[in-house]
Amino acid sequence: MPSEAPRTRSLFPSSSATESLRIGEILRKETVGGMLLVVLAVVAILWANSPWAETYFAIRDFEIGYEPWHLRLSVGEWAADGLLAIFFFLVGLELKREFVSGDLRRFSTAIVPIVAAVGGVAVPALIYVTVVAGSAEASRGWAIPTATDIAFAVAVLAVIGSHLPAALRIFLLTLAVVDDLIAIGIIAVFYTETVEVIPLLLALAVIAVYGAIAQVYRRFFRMRPSAAWLILLPIGVVAWALLHASGIHATIAGVLLGFTVPVLHRRAERADETGLGLAEEFEHRFRPLSAGFAVPVFAFFSAGVAIGGAEGIASAVSDPIVIGIVLALVLGKPLGITAATWIITRVRRIDLDPDLRWTDIAGVGMLAGIGFTVSLLVAELSFAPGTAAHDHAKVAILAASVLAAAAASVLLTIRNRRYRREAD
Repeated sequence: MPSEAPRTRSLFPSSSATESLRIGEILRKETVGGMLLVVLAVVAILWANSPWAETYFAIRDFEIGYEPWHLRLSVGEWAADGLLAIFFFLVGLELKREFVSGDLRRFSTAIVPIVAAVGGVAVPALIYVTVVAGSAEASRGWAIPTATDIAFAVAVLAVIGSHLPAALRIFLLTLAVVDDLIAIGIIAVFYTETVEVIPLLLALAVIAVYGAIAQVYRRFFRMRPSAAWLILLPIGVVAWALLHASGIHATIAGVLLGFTVPVLHRRAERADETGLGLAEEFEHRFRPLSAGFAVPVFAFFSAGVAIGGAEGIASAVSDPIVIGIVLALVLGKPLGITAATWIITRVRRIDLDPDLRWTDIAGVGMLAGIGFTVSLLVAELSFAPGTAAHDHAKVAILAASVLAAAAASVLLTIRNRRYRREAD
């Protein structure tokens, strides 16, 4: 008798129904933030190219703060270094939760979105470097097209994906979260020029104190989560300030602090008297602040670019930086994600979820080409403000994000109609 073929495993199996509900709640919150982000970005672009443009740039470049701690920053820098730390804190929380109690706690399911995210970073970077080859200044922006804007992507998915499978939404969120982690690592390693040792050591010590209190807050302090965050928040602000003074981008503090917060396992969640652990309390309080204020305000102060009329557009279109970013986000992201997912599922003998098709994965890859928030942050770090490269990079990010959103919308709308017909 012929031998039976080895059984394959399924990516995001139906047993993750509880995880699907939690992911759905996160996506609903991010959807509102994504729509607000788009609105403020459009307002910024229109204002920066209007007769009142000087007012916009005066507000963005106005400096406030305390000089001795290197905390005298412009309003735009406060948005990039300060407000985005809230966003990255939630990224740290979500990553830890996924690896402790989510679907990514199992290697068999974690490996696919991780490899997909790596492919979605490597291929766009390779395309960009190939396009700008020979220019040392332009090559500094190699990491710009490696990031995915989860809020923007989720907003598009929410509008067009009413009947798309839950497994596809889980795949998008986990892919984007891992993608953000890679982007954070790139910022920490490649965009830190000098490091002040003493502030760095002090920052790590404060983060350790923060983590210790977070781990034992209930046993020794007898505090409910709603009271614990009042103590931990000031400590987190001190850690952020010290890390900023060290020369490392201050948003990294948000991720490190998020990693230290304890996450309840599923069994513990059901047994918990309050129904909320510390991670859940923080997410409940800070996700609306991040999605509804921090990220949109950052987008408002980062997206405002003076295009300069027809001559400015012509100059931007012919710039290798613009061509590289657009090609990398619009083509490189879906190519890298789809190819990496296909390879790892074949190597590990993992099937897609029964509800998914490879066309759906390609659609998510297109959505991942919406770089926006983190791409704008990397552009700020790559090129000096006020230079042509800086402005052209932002124009490219905005154009590529719109193109990626449009392409994904067309494909996923077709898929959504099919799933709706099947449901009916």
